[in-house]
Amino acid sequence: MIAGKTVVYTSGTFDMLHANHIKMIEYARSLGDILIVGVNTDELVMSYKSQPIIPFDERIALVKALKYPDIVIPQHSLNHEDKVKKLNFDVFVVGDDWVGKYDYLKEQGVDVVYFPYGKGVSSTELKERIYERYIPLKEKADGHFPNDVDVKK
Repeated sequence: MIAGKTVVYTSGTFDMLHANHIKMIEYARSLGDILIVGVNTDELVMSYKSQPIIPFDERIALVKALKYPDIVIPQHSLNHEDKVKKLNFDVFVVGDDWVGKYDYLKEQGVDVVYFPYGKGVSSTELKERIYERYIPLKEKADGHFPNDVDVKK
């Protein structure tokens, strides 16, 4: 708590920003007075999964453009013990695909909320959809104009 205000922290990769990311950030906003959003750096993401499609500078710019966060910061570590001390957050919100991973924060007096994504879009699903549709879409785009049409005229 800072000056009697509840501070909420949420974080993620936010690769291929989509509706479920927005829902989680919006929900986190509803839990307090100040919302800080951490965006995982490319180096951090590559330490536990594949490289993001969208580079860090673009991902953090997209999150900063949202109306919900008060502060958006780079996140260099998945360990939040030091962040609790530095940022004085009271609530931590993360997707339910991380259930149990952040329970250690409760020992520091932080309420941990595992946001249920439920059905819908995920970055992994988007990547799979793009992969599956790429060749047919490319063929359709490449065949948009007959070869004998000069599009420069």
